[in-house]
Amino acid sequence: MKAVQYSAYGGPEVLHVVDVDRPDPGPGEVRIKVRASGVNPSDWKRRAGLYRDFEEVSFPSGVGVKASGVVDRVGPGVVDAAAGDAVFGFGRNTAAEYAVLTHWVRKPDVLSFEAGGGVPVAFETASRSLDDLGVQPGETLLVSGAAGGIGSVLLQIARQRGIAVIGTASPQKHDYLRSLGSIPTTYGPGLADRVRQLAFHGIDRALDVAGSGIIPELIAITGDASRVLSVADFSARQYGARFSSGPPKDPVGVLFEAVRLCSWGLFSLTVERNFPLEQTALAHETSASGHVTGKLVIAVS
Repeated sequence: MKAVQYSAYGGPEVLHVVDVDRPDPGPGEVRIKVRASGVNPSDWKRRAGLYRDFEEVSFPSGVGVKASGVVDRVGPGVVDAAAGDAVFGFGRNTAAEYAVLTHWVRKPDVLSFEAGGGVPVAFETASRSLDDLGVQPGETLLVSGAAGGIGSVLLQIARQRGIAVIGTASPQKHDYLRSLGSIPTTYGPGLADRVRQLAFHGIDRALDVAGSGIIPELIAITGDASRVLSVADFSARQYGARFSSGPPKDPVGVLFEAVRLCSWGLFSLTVERNFPLEQTALAHETSASGHVTGKLVIAVS
């Protein structure tokens, strides 16, 4: 089968499509014929070596940690899946024609394979960050970088929880943010003044999902470093703010919650662009540019 691998840290050019054996599912795992594998910022950060201080990578390494597809083999002990089931979830080396999922749920018909391939990490990160920050119903939250994959999911979860959100994005994405229930504003100089005009009672908490070096400004806006959290800026703790990271505490529970909201018409995921497996390097480069609306997906079959 074809799979994307890299044999050294580096830029997108280190990614190559290679021929490898199909992986076998272990106990409690399933193998799927991949239909779509979502692209995460963590994918290119890991490939670039930004995680090397706390995460070991064995070379050659595969790419991707989430996917959607159709089950073609189940591992020992699996009783809740069978060949032919359409599923999506968390796995390993998912930018490939076949991949193993470690946690999954059945894909509802209202969720496309492309969107399903992008949901798991974005939904888990969004819900976890809201929980870790302790945002309460009725509070006002400022989200920096609200139009990307995590931000798009976060705005919808916040709306269901009764949280008012002001989200930053470029002007051409403001209608998109409004469609997700957020009050939009632009990022850059003067943010504090713009936010002050939009939130007369102030900002209760702030979330950085873009990693654009804005932590000190978010602390100034909230007036309290403990009310600021980032899922993208490793330096957050240096300023007294918090940093939230995985792995998921309850991956299957997260997936079921995504299915519940999706099935009730309360959640959807915009896929900005599909890339063929052979263009995974371009997908990483596009993700790293930081101007994505919704998710990028590797469409495998």
